[in-house]
Amino acid sequence: MNKYNGFSLMHPGGADAEYHKLPDHVMHDLGLEAFCDALSGDAIERRLITNVLSQITDDADVAAYRSSIFKDILNLPDLRKSMMELFDRIQFMKDFFGMHKTSDEELGLWHLFHRLDELDDYIKTVETMRDCLSDERIQSEGLITLRNYISELYDDARFSEMKKDIAALKMKASDVQSVTLGVNINERFEAVSIGLVSVNKKPFKKSNIVSNFADAIASKDKLRETADWDGDLHYQVIETKKNGGIDSLKSGIGMMGLPASMAANAKAQSTMVDSSADDATSNSTSYLDTVVNKMLSSLVKKLRDTLTKYANIAIVNVSGLVPEFMYYIRCAEYISTLIKKGCVFCEAQPEKSADTSMSAKGFYNMKLAMNMDNVSEIVKNDLTFDKKHCVYILTGANRGGKTTITQAVGQLFVLAQGGLFVPAESFAYVPCDCIYTHFPADEDKTMDLGRLGEECVRFKEMYTQASEKSLLLLNETFSTTSFEEGYYIAKDSVKALLTKPVRTIYNTHMHKLGEDAEEFFNDNTQAGAASLIMRTENGKRSFKVALAQPEGSSYAKDIAEKYGVTYEMLVGQ
Repeated sequence: MNKYNGFSLMHPGGADAEYHKLPDHVMHDLGLEAFCDALSGDAIERRLITNVLSQITDDADVAAYRSSIFKDILNLPDLRKSMMELFDRIQFMKDFFGMHKTSDEELGLWHLFHRLDELDDYIKTVETMRDCLSDERIQSEGLITLRNYISELYDDARFSEMKKDIAALKMKASDVQSVTLGVNINERFEAVSIGLVSVNKKPFKKSNIVSNFADAIASKDKLRETADWDGDLHYQVIETKKNGGIDSLKSGIGMMGLPASMAANAKAQSTMVDSSADDATSNSTSYLDTVVNKMLSSLVKKLRDTLTKYANIAIVNVSGLVPEFMYYIRCAEYISTLIKKGCVFCEAQPEKSADTSMSAKGFYNMKLAMNMDNVSEIVKNDLTFDKKHCVYILTGANRGGKTTITQAVGQLFVLAQGGLFVPAESFAYVPCDCIYTHFPADEDKTMDLGRLGEECVRFKEMYTQASEKSLLLLNETFSTTSFEEGYYIAKDSVKALLTKPVRTIYNTHMHKLGEDAEEFFNDNTQAGAASLIMRTENGKRSFKVALAQPEGSSYAKDIAEKYGVTYEMLVGQ
């Protein structure tokens, strides 16, 4: 259980809803794992979608808020396309926090230049998102609120200031084409210190600075008496560091800025390394990065401060919405394909409270539809939960559709509370606070307690946790023992469920439980149980549910007559 606060496309502003996570096996029992797998080929996106669907709240306002957003995104495929193109360009936001370092050296000037481009992309992202949300067909509260927020952000003075800052910084950074370094050497031509002389807008060419320096070295008469620079002198000494500073210059910087003719000087050979050998080039680049960071400390600091100033906006207020958009878009894309396939989907209608806590018309199992080529063959059903029909005892023939329809009811609630359109012609409901399923367990989970013991333990845990707002789906519960023992436990369990009362579908072969359903009525809660059957027609499964007494022996008689195994037909009487 947790609470959510803050702006989101999943939760309306000011909502203080409580959330419960569905037990791990529920998505599997309801056949919704296959739905999530079909939505995306990306494992991260699938986990996101599963997490949204499995975190549910009985707050009807949350369900309505999500549903209206999904309706917009489903009905506006051009909006989905624009958003997906936008998200493809802003993946950098996933690791945006990587910009925050403890020092200029750790940050790296070239790293900051790269981040500067990304922050410029953020500006374009806000502008593109503003344009996407300008569609007048948008009607949902969530997207309209987001549109207003983005517009306010774009019109805000800080955003304008950021645009100016970024433009200025990019202009200043792009001007740096080369740097002039001063190297102090001893009598053996060993570098003893290095510092910045100037920052240049143009790259070095053989015809100017390098050539002049080479000429100066080649001719003793041209050696200067002082180290004074003709122009603006900015000499900043770089500290010597182990495996860095001057050591790096000796071992890795090669001939950085020095002409190849110097390598011919015997005195210089011991301190020069060819930049093409070993890892000299990478060492030179690394060392230059350190040098340039030092020489442009003010620019680095300004750049870092700018990034820090606006990073929170980018991370929290914009990029944080990307996963939520992805949830709606992936679900809308897939449900659109099912609708094109011929499946019927509708917008669910959540209600805060009602005497009828669920009314589903023309609903079906979505997993079944996903696996069928001809969806027109799907049999649709109607079902209502109210006080008199709080617990349904569902009986019918093997392979008659009992499990399929039990799953379908759970799917309706999970999808609707996730804000999605549901597989039905209409669906009005009071949201549930949690869904509990009691389906047969794997053999390896029943070794210690035995099947019946394991069923009893699981049922008690679910009953203890369930409330009047819950949904409980039981599939052949207490059927692993004799009929007499199973019926005894099942009868008490149904009577206990009516004391809460919990909306329940109990799928079972114990026909007597359905026959006795009306006897379980609870006077205190005024909640009742009802017999629900999978109807047969002329001995054939119809996959249609109906309120009726269990068919039991009548169905067996139809089957026996069809295949000629009644006593009279067998003995020829």
